Amino acid sequence: MDNHTNNRESTDDKPVKNARLFHNPNAGHGEHTAEELVSLVEQAGFVCEYTSTKEKAWERVEGLKTDLIVLAGGDGTVRKVAPHILGKEIPIGLFPLGTANNISKTLGIAGDTETIAGNWSHGVLKAYDVGKIGGLNGDGFLYFLEGMGYGVFPRLMKRMRDREGHEDETPQENLRIALDMLHEIILSYKAKACTIQAEGITYSGKFLLVEIMNICSIGPNLNLDPTADPGDGELEVVLVPEEQREAFAAYVRNKIKGIEEPFLFNVFKAKKISVEWEGRLVHVDDENIPLKKSREVTIDLQAGMLHFLVPEEKGRRIGELVSAPEVPASDVPEDAND
Repeated sequence: MDNHTNNRESTDDKPVKNARLFHNPNAGHGEHTAEELVSLVEQAGFVCEYTSTKEKAWERVEGLKTDLIVLAGGDGTVRKVAPHILGKEIPIGLFPLGTANNISKTLGIAGDTETIAGNWSHGVLKAYDVGKIGGLNGDGFLYFLEGMGYGVFPRLMKRMRDREGHEDETPQENLRIALDMLHEIILSYKAKACTIQAEGITYSGKFLLVEIMNICSIGPNLNLDPTADPGDGELEVVLVPEEQREAFAAYVRNKIKGIEEPFLFNVFKAKKISVEWEGRLVHVDDENIPLKKSREVTIDLQAGMLHFLVPEEKGRRIGELVSAPEVPASDVPEDAND
């Protein structure tokens, strides 16, 4: 289906509302067609313009004027589109069609696509903060929606990327393989020295994982902080020291067995953070970035840069939407080897 607008005329005195649908047609093994998704958006009361994120020049959204942005895909689709709409006061509807769907799970968006679209009429918004990173892109900045960090998780990302080409795997199979790999990595990974400074306090030691994040879970649904709120004006800093290797491995082993037992990760909140890591690899959302040498990296919270339509108990009414400053889109780092 090419870029398409259904020019449906209003049949009453209500003004026509427009929606722009960005769809990854490969998400969910292509189970949801463009026509089906457009129909759902229209049934929710919008004139829908469709864009496939697999088409050339799909990202030309400068001057985008619409009443609703709809993202149909997984976490990767959200990350792909978000840099182009940071700071804009446009509500975002989300159809979570991916594998992990960590962003939608944190936001409490669940159920089938029909139910999700039907809930938009309740009209509640959830502010979503973004992390701004300095020190990884020369004099420029990078931004993250989910998290950035060091240790076992970037190593897992590299291993999973090295084995790409298994498109026939179901999401459940993919998550199971990732957890198996992570368990092996935790047991063998050499802990690295790290110094973290936040809110006037210094944390230092040898760690298996250091993660600065804005959502409850990362990767294969690792619930590092089940209470995380992406719109509370603070980032979560999660630390797993070398001394917790066995406990961390046991937590992942239980997840492989389908047992979700809580693990007491070391977590604290901060708005401004600096990190210096001994290793040579860092991830920003789903991208790994190699480091030639240890360097100080700064992370600053950017409050309320996105606004998602969520279930009523998770957000606030649309009339309470506040303005957020617009920021330039981040450069997307190239894939890199460890």
